[in-house]
Amino acid sequence: MPQSITIIGGGPAGLIAAQRLAEAGRRVTVYDRMPTVGRKFLMAGRGGLNLTYSEPLPQFLARYRDAASHLEPAIASFPPDALREWSAALGQPTFIGSSGRVFPQCFKASPLLRAWLRRLDASGVRFALRHRWTGWDDNGRLLFQTPDGQRAIEAGATVLALGGASWPRLGSDGAWAGVLAAKGVAISPLRPANCGFTVAWSDIFRERFEGQPLKGAALSFGSTMVRGEAIVTRNGIEGGAIYALSAELREAIIKSGEAILHIALRPDLDPKDLIARLSAPRGKQSFSNFLRKAAQLSPVAIGLLQEAAIASRIQLSALSPESLAALINAVPLKLNGVAPIARAISTAGGIAFDELDSNFMIRRLPGIFAAGEMLDWEAPTGGYLLQASFATGAAAGRGVLKWLAKS
Repeated sequence: MPQSITIIGGGPAGLIAAQRLAEAGRRVTVYDRMPTVGRKFLMAGRGGLNLTYSEPLPQFLARYRDAASHLEPAIASFPPDALREWSAALGQPTFIGSSGRVFPQCFKASPLLRAWLRRLDASGVRFALRHRWTGWDDNGRLLFQTPDGQRAIEAGATVLALGGASWPRLGSDGAWAGVLAAKGVAISPLRPANCGFTVAWSDIFRERFEGQPLKGAALSFGSTMVRGEAIVTRNGIEGGAIYALSAELREAIIKSGEAILHIALRPDLDPKDLIARLSAPRGKQSFSNFLRKAAQLSPVAIGLLQEAAIASRIQLSALSPESLAALINAVPLKLNGVAPIARAISTAGGIAFDELDSNFMIRRLPGIFAAGEMLDWEAPTGGYLLQASFATGAAAGRGVLKWLAKS
């Protein structure tokens, strides 16, 4: 059996698997359909590369919800501290921000990726770019479509790290799902995660507030409340606070066709104080100007109130101070759809964990391992996504070594 190892996918999961295998003395080639590797990794670092989080491991693992128990062994073997040590070993020490997020000191992804690629090159890792994986031939060889035509590759073992289906222009389009499903591998449907949602804005609101941020708000759905920023888009709403609720909102919309999000516009203001402010005489001010001064609401916040009033067929100025205060801190917003997966930050769904053994090998495909966002898990955007991708990639690399030793 040839002992060269094929990694398909040049994101964090694939590259860390390649590093672990090369450091163990194995011959490794990384295949990727794009002209360069790590494109989504670079995209993730545009506003500052959030590598991981600094929090107790039980709390950290809880972020992965139903997949926590499946991911725990991998993350425990390659925890946040190990990821920080890995970055420091590449000449990129990290620091912990005020929110517990961990960043490289350079704050960017590109210096870290360049150092990583130099390390991989020095370890003997080869790269075959512009190679789109399409499956296997009748002899079990891996098939790739390349600019020079089809290639068939024989590998001693393979790690699939092809990512999800978000941001397909960066290299991950989810086409692998059909290839594996044809082999009998159970795939949970790929769905948008950390995504935006559609809203039936009025034309006036859309034209005036598209692209405007909603700051200082508290967003809630069911029993979950998050603080953060949201952005009004032409067709809906997105942003960090929305992404934090996206799993629950998505599932509600899939089930019922809609979800009602509640937005507290002045969550830090005591309700009695807010009522007192709204009880002051309005004088000759317009009602919008009164809300701006008395409740210190931004124009977009006032616009949201007006949208809710139109939907409920009520007149804001006719409400009592008590009712108006209650509405200000629980503005209902009907979400009627999920933004397309191509615009999502990440992907939910993927290879069911029951299809994998403890070493991340696909049970029905001996010698084929899977890691990263291909697997059926989701997590909040940023460091949780990267941590699980690194950890499962490292685990798949260890799994390959164990399998080759047994073979």
